[in-house]
Amino acid sequence: MSGPGTPRGRLLLASGLLAAVALFLATVPLHRNWFDLHVYYGAVGHWLRDGHIYEFTLPGADGADYGFTYPPFAALCMLPMTLVSWPGAVTISTALNVAASAAVLGWLIGPLVRRQGWIPWFAFTVAGCLFALLEPVRDTFSFGQVNLLLLVLVVFDAWLLSAGHGRARFAGCGTGLAAAIKLTPAIFIVYLAVTRRWRAAALAAGTAVAATLLAAWAAPGASREYWTEALWDTDRIGALAYVSNQSWEGVLARLVEPLQPSGAVWGLGVLAVLAVWAYRVRDAAAAGDETAGVALTGVAACLISPITWIHHLVWLIPALAVLAESGLRPGASPARRRTLLRTAAVVYALLCSSLVWLWRFDSTGVGGFLGANAYVWICVGLLIALPLRGAPPESDPAPAGGTAGRMTGQTER
Repeated sequence: MSGPGTPRGRLLLASGLLAAVALFLATVPLHRNWFDLHVYYGAVGHWLRDGHIYEFTLPGADGADYGFTYPPFAALCMLPMTLVSWPGAVTISTALNVAASAAVLGWLIGPLVRRQGWIPWFAFTVAGCLFALLEPVRDTFSFGQVNLLLLVLVVFDAWLLSAGHGRARFAGCGTGLAAAIKLTPAIFIVYLAVTRRWRAAALAAGTAVAATLLAAWAAPGASREYWTEALWDTDRIGALAYVSNQSWEGVLARLVEPLQPSGAVWGLGVLAVLAVWAYRVRDAAAAGDETAGVALTGVAACLISPITWIHHLVWLIPALAVLAESGLRPGASPARRRTLLRTAAVVYALLCSSLVWLWRFDSTGVGGFLGANAYVWICVGLLIALPLRGAPPESDPAPAGGTAGRMTGQTER
């Protein structure tokens, strides 16, 4: 017999899992045909031809026209796409997202794999298959989005902060670059300040400003248009009430559709989210739990952003890793560990389910309120109840390489 405890059994199980996931990804009816990459590719090409990147639009599945919505620095980073054909752009986007996925998995679960004594190739194969089934990950790949790349920049800074030994002095550059490419990650600069990592916060802010000024020097017209016009044109972003918008403002928009949601109500909700977030990340920093701090910040970013498309929810991946890792730690009681693992499994299953699309055309009633906003409720639950962990117990062996494991190697608190 070749059970999963034998080398042959593990090889057969890994091969079967890979084949099943590949079949699902090849046949799932929700492939997005690289729509966002089409926008990037078309907008940058349009920019080179006539100098107006923010005039380019493509019609979306929801009937809205979508254009380039990122700061000019992001356009500068995407200029190399004009040197390759469309198939080449798709290949590069996919390769970058694969590399980003491997990096995120390595940083988030690598220490857990070593501490548990799991066979690395098998553990990472299983984790990679589970990762690929997440709807935000599927959408990031099939839209040709950049969210995983931004997540890598932020998580890399978190690793530098937790690694110590002089590396922390470089922390902040990745976060600053992410914020210059897309505004949402700017909350991680605030996170560094709230948790009193002043050097990292200053370096992140300085990097973001320097990148923005570089773009202003290289593309003054595009910069002027973005900061004075395009940034404030909410119609460019998409329909707030569209079911893919899993933010606090999306909830309000679906409640009052076809009216516009109240700005005051949205603002009060944002203030409440930020108050809870600031309290919790300060606790995470005091406990030395860098991963939980990053995870809570990603959750808050998803809630307060006016638009949080489902592919933006890759920012929940660190929170999912914290939940699962907490349930596998020996410091908690067996009942607590079971609760955490079951919670992680439920959250994971929901984030794979595409559940919210059942209410794509009608989100009215109690069922619509609960189901169409399912991912928002997950964010709220994670913001309030994500476990925090203290210093690792003495019985925990130090991970190979020494320092990277400090990101996830903590006991639950």
